[in-house]
Amino acid sequence: MSKQQLMNGITELNPSADPTWLEHFDEPALRLYLDHLQLTIEPRGTSWERTSETTAVVCRRSAA
Repeated sequence: MSKQQLMNGITELNPSADPTWLEHFDEPALRLYLDHLQLTIEPRGTSWERTSETTAVVCRRSAA
């Protein structure tokens, strides 16, 4: 898909996404976001595959 096609798909699923803002992102980032939006319209319980960009477990240490 071209960048414009990705942006069109995103604004179709998320009308509040500003095309001017979306222009700042490259095609891989737009594809990832569009994939995420498409997953959110699937019924609960649909399988989801975690990408390597996200960790399975996140923890934080207290500042004190």
